[in-house]
Amino acid sequence: MLDKFREAKQLEIDSLRKDFMEGRVPAVYQGERPSFIDAIKAKGPGAVIAEFKPASPSKGILRDNLNPLDFADDYANNGAAAISVLTEHKYFKGTPDFLFMMKEPGVPLLRKDFIFDPLQVAMTASSPASAVLLIARMCDDATHLKQLVDLARMPGLAPVVEIFDQTDLDMAREAGADIIQVNNRDLDTLETSLDQSRNFITQKKDGELWISASGISERAQVEEMAGLGFDAVLVGTCLMEADNPGEKLAELTGAK
Repeated sequence: MLDKFREAKQLEIDSLRKDFMEGRVPAVYQGERPSFIDAIKAKGPGAVIAEFKPASPSKGILRDNLNPLDFADDYANNGAAAISVLTEHKYFKGTPDFLFMMKEPGVPLLRKDFIFDPLQVAMTASSPASAVLLIARMCDDATHLKQLVDLARMPGLAPVVEIFDQTDLDMAREAGADIIQVNNRDLDTLETSLDQSRNFITQKKDGELWISASGISERAQVEEMAGLGFDAVLVGTCLMEADNPGEKLAELTGAK
């Protein structure tokens, strides 16, 4: 699955490299970039990162005729600590433009995409994103991942490193990551199990911020993850499929 995502990003990376070689380097965003970490800590443990994604590989189109501005307002008004914004186009129907469209409420934005090239990090830094997702296993090794982590921190982006297994966690730590996101999805079957988070949280260290992602759709699950030690949970599909996403988020955050 990740190989498909890597292939889908190659045209974008080729375009970024061409621009770079011709002297067109994206300028760092000069507007406000609210702290992702502070926002999570303020609402954690069990803070909810609400995701905006028009589609997913496992379910296809989740919702038609979306207005990102409406979702940003709904999420901000119903307790979201941060908003995860899908910017990958082929499989998730996203665009980096969403980051600019969803910045107005002032909730920190996490750019969620398949990022493994330094120029993708530079592009993210040119947007209002406060954080950027880095998937450990999309990197060649810990040195590669550390380069991306360090690059992200320079303009003030929080690098969120996603793991699927023990090798990923070991690589994340070797690369100096301090925000660990445990993905509960099996990449082969696309099934989710919270046992993934239940097992990994026992390895959380002082000074680390941990996020549980995928497969969470009920308040009881949010409370369980918080009780286990997760600072935040990332919730996407159940919000996108809800009749009233804001109301569903309020239920998850306990605001309702």
